[in-house]
Amino acid sequence: MYYGPTPEGKDPQLWQLAQRRASFQRHLATYVIVNIFLWTIWYFSGAHNYGGGIPWPAWSSLGWGIGLASHYAGAYLTTGPTSIDKEYDKLKNSQNK
Repeated sequence: MYYGPTPEGKDPQLWQLAQRRASFQRHLATYVIVNIFLWTIWYFSGAHNYGGGIPWPAWSSLGWGIGLASHYAGAYLTTGPTSIDKEYDKLKNSQNK
């Protein structure tokens, strides 16, 4: 994902990590606000009184939640060298031998 150039004097890797984390935080806030809205519509439409079945907002919460979990993993769980970096280093080392 491209976020724009790194400002002068900033570490490019830390800047990119900060941008990924800020992007995730905005995504999370949007997820919470929209899902509160959807569940409120569901509740006040009287659907909770009809019983049976899975409430319709659960499907959007679940689907979007999977995407949100993936965004979290990209922002917080992959802070070290990526698999591409590791593979590149491995190929570079084998080429130098």
